[in-house]
Amino acid sequence: MKLGGFDISASALTAQRLRMDVISSNIANAETTRAAYVNGQFVPYRRKEVVMAPVQPHFRNMLNEKLDASASQGVQVTGIREDTTPFKQVYNPSHPDADANGMVSMPNVDILKEMVDMISASRSYEANVTALNASKAMFMKSLEIGR
Repeated sequence: MKLGGFDISASALTAQRLRMDVISSNIANAETTRAAYVNGQFVPYRRKEVVMAPVQPHFRNMLNEKLDASASQGVQVTGIREDTTPFKQVYNPSHPDADANGMVSMPNVDILKEMVDMISASRSYEANVTALNASKAMFMKSLEIGR
């Protein structure tokens, strides 16, 4: 027996949890000027984003959908990409990573944007928990009817 509502909510919960983890990493590294060593120089932390897409059904699942409407659905994480926006330039001549002009390359993390994304991911997670609980309650009621 396939439990489509549970599968859909479970995939969304997993994706939103990963999204919250990546956002937390972005916030934690908002001031990290030495995240990687590239070509003999330290480079700042680069903001990361989670890329999600709908689950693409396999041929078998598409056939099952036509036969008994039990194809898998939901969302999947297709990758984590780095944001390509330029680093912020901040004037701080006393910083150890300052260039000859006193400018420091800081990560391209905007704390305000990260907090908005965190609230969005948190609300999506809560909505999917609610949907999962509603599916569970309906499933339990249908078992009671069968008694």
